[in-house]
Amino acid sequence: MHLASKERRRCFLSTPNLNFVIACLQDLQFRETVLQSNLSVIDGMPIVWIARALGLPFTERVSGSTLFDALRSTAGRNGVDPMRIYFFGGLPGVAKLACEKINADRGGMQAVGYETPGFGTVEEMSSPETIAAINQSGADFLVVALAARKGQQWVQRNRDALQVPLMGHLGAVINFVAGTVSRAPVWVQKTGLEWAWRIKEEPALWRRYWNDGRTLLKLLWSVVIPAARAARRPAPAAAQFDAAGMELRLDHGTSELLLSGAIGQPNIGRWRSLLAQAAQGQGPVVLDCAQLTWIDSAAVGSLILLYAACMAAKRPWAIINPSASLRRQFELMCAQYLLEPLR
Repeated sequence: MHLASKERRRCFLSTPNLNFVIACLQDLQFRETVLQSNLSVIDGMPIVWIARALGLPFTERVSGSTLFDALRSTAGRNGVDPMRIYFFGGLPGVAKLACEKINADRGGMQAVGYETPGFGTVEEMSSPETIAAINQSGADFLVVALAARKGQQWVQRNRDALQVPLMGHLGAVINFVAGTVSRAPVWVQKTGLEWAWRIKEEPALWRRYWNDGRTLLKLLWSVVIPAARAARRPAPAAAQFDAAGMELRLDHGTSELLLSGAIGQPNIGRWRSLLAQAAQGQGPVVLDCAQLTWIDSAAVGSLILLYAACMAAKRPWAIINPSASLRRQFELMCAQYLLEPLR
């Protein structure tokens, strides 16, 4: 993130927590904002626990607040100019107070502006005057503090017009910096009880956590437990990975991937190389999975990156001829949306 700021390279940061996961399952537009992010970090202990249960290599939570604090403590060192921050959102008076706290600290950050847009629509908050004010501030990092869905959608809608290299919806950060809400102690964060602390600090959040908790229980029963069982089944023999078919055919601008056998961690290098070649095209992407028998989460994760690239470039996408077994594998990874065509 320091490098992106220094070189003025665009970086849209998303910090998925349980609320984000649920929103992604329910809201296509919201899921698109996460897929289109340049950097996503796990900001929720339930996600870490689920990852461990599924044998995924995610070992710790990195919250947006932790990232912000790390940038605040390391920016501006070794003669480098402080990172310039612009706050967008928050309750009346909070953004102003956060700016004052940042500048009084005289540390690695400098607040160069803020706006409290109120409770309008994304469109109402995206006026040319608003975008111009942010761009003219010279900010390195735009911290958005709206409701999660609105904040993500606002960044996605305006990211091409914004000239700020780093941007992300870090809702609670503005309150923590301003001091209007205190952050949970580290031991509370690590034990996964920060939700209880947040309710203590902001009682209005109880309904969100209650609804998220209920949905989590449903996900555990319907998805996580079956997926954990499936993850513990023996993987295909090494010979099936060695013999896997991965062929890219170019036909009148269409990138057609002919797949067979088993694709996963043992042959992930070949798989990623194939997807990288497909990403270089400009026409439709079609994956023929008639002969594909098995795919693991590592392979699906790489496939999601190609899907996101197609979405951003407005390239048509289709997965054709998946077997019922393959469909179930995608469902257990909550990636069944990949089976829906993009037009």
